[in-house]
Amino acid sequence: MSNLDGFITHKLPLPEPLATSAEIQDRQSTFLAYVFRASTPEQARRAHSHVRRVIHAKNPASHEIMAWRCMVLKEGRTGLRGDDDFKIEEGCEDDGELRAGGHILSVMRSEAIMDAVVIVSRWYGGIMLGPVRFTHIQDCARKVCQVFKVEDEMQDCISMLQSLDDILSDLRAELANTKGASSPQNQDSKSEARSHPTKDYSALQKSLDIAKARRQISAREKAIESVKKLINEDQAPSSTHAPVS
Repeated sequence: MSNLDGFITHKLPLPEPLATSAEIQDRQSTFLAYVFRASTPEQARRAHSHVRRVIHAKNPASHEIMAWRCMVLKEGRTGLRGDDDFKIEEGCEDDGELRAGGHILSVMRSEAIMDAVVIVSRWYGGIMLGPVRFTHIQDCARKVCQVFKVEDEMQDCISMLQSLDDILSDLRAELANTKGASSPQNQDSKSEARSHPTKDYSALQKSLDIAKARRQISAREKAIESVKKLINEDQAPSSTHAPVS
């Protein structure tokens, strides 16, 4: 069983940072932050191990400080009852830099970061920095947290666009059906509406252009309203009246 467990663990995809901060250098010390998605404390620790053993294998940091926040199921709950079935689980590790993990966790709370782990690496240069080291740790952590928030917002926008695309495709198919005619032109319209291709939003997602994504959402919503209006017009009863006796 241990061999099987090892095989499964080995086959898991390697953690990949969503963002990496710029380096902060102060009197020969260097600070650098990463943020990874982590929906469980175990995933957070796996990301921490990946930074230490893989990313920094050739240049080990003096301290690999981390903090995580995850939304997890309460014991005995299924998640079917909604938010009450979940709780926030959070924690931090100083890795020898006393109280440093708490400073990262404080930033994550203030930025409302969830299901993530932030790791701040410090290479100690031999000169003690005093309390300013915590400022550097927080600044690095805040930078990657802000990118994480934009990534999350963009993902929400992409999900919304995909949902709106599906609704628009269904409505166009319904509009084609309401025409009722069996002409080749109308049949082509029906076929085209049903086979609406899935749009590729990878370039938009990579750009992190939230304003552009919101414009596209607005355009889809207006298109949906226009098609709904056409459907309602086609389905409206005739306005002709029977003659008065």
